[in-house]
Amino acid sequence: MLKKILTSSALAAIMLLTASCATNPSETSEFDQFDRFETFNRAMFKFNYQFDKYLAKPVAKGYRAITTPFIRERINNAISNLLEPMSAVNQVLQGEFKQSGVTVGRFAVNSTLGLVGTFDVAGAWGWKKEISGFDSTLAKWCVPDGPYIVLPLLGPSTPRAAFSLAVDAYMQPIYWAARNDANTRDKILWASSALVYVAVREGTLDLTDDLERNSVDYYATMRTAYLQNRAKKNTCINSDAGNVNYDFDFGIEEDE
Repeated sequence: MLKKILTSSALAAIMLLTASCATNPSETSEFDQFDRFETFNRAMFKFNYQFDKYLAKPVAKGYRAITTPFIRERINNAISNLLEPMSAVNQVLQGEFKQSGVTVGRFAVNSTLGLVGTFDVAGAWGWKKEISGFDSTLAKWCVPDGPYIVLPLLGPSTPRAAFSLAVDAYMQPIYWAARNDANTRDKILWASSALVYVAVREGTLDLTDDLERNSVDYYATMRTAYLQNRAKKNTCINSDAGNVNYDFDFGIEEDE
């Protein structure tokens, strides 16, 4: 179970590399009504904040101090390359067959000519990168997102996003590479999860510092930024052009 959690954590961290965040949203917003579990969420947010303050953030700063932008870019490229197989599968599920073929080609080229994905050779050839997880597939299938929740260590999420993490975790090449090697399996999963977590946290240091510095209610700011970002990315196949069919009601009662 711990290994599954770590793998899911790594995936969640990787996703942050390609996710955009709304800039300095207002402290109160239309998203307030979707926070059914605010008491629990604020408690979990406080726990995550302390973990980040005393462990994750200092480690991320240390990682930044001992590496150069060039090295960090190579590491981020390699991490992003590991998402390509997952993206290809989900693009097929979404009916994006042409892009799925491009994604498979990107993974093959960058994993070889790009030195295990550290260089985006395929991108230089004009092969567009599109990261797509199971969450995007469910969104396209018009599966409701559900209420806002804060997960331990992983932070902002929704029921659909959290479920998708578990599905996407099993599509990672590193998971399958380590699955049949009992001697190194735990080491690989622990090391990869830690590296991804630290790399992503380093990439968000300036953004989160700015959000906190300009927030009256840091919890509300982070919640609004996350939900605004998801609202922009949710595209249902039954939606009218330019009108996103977005629903936070996942049928979960508060007493659950």
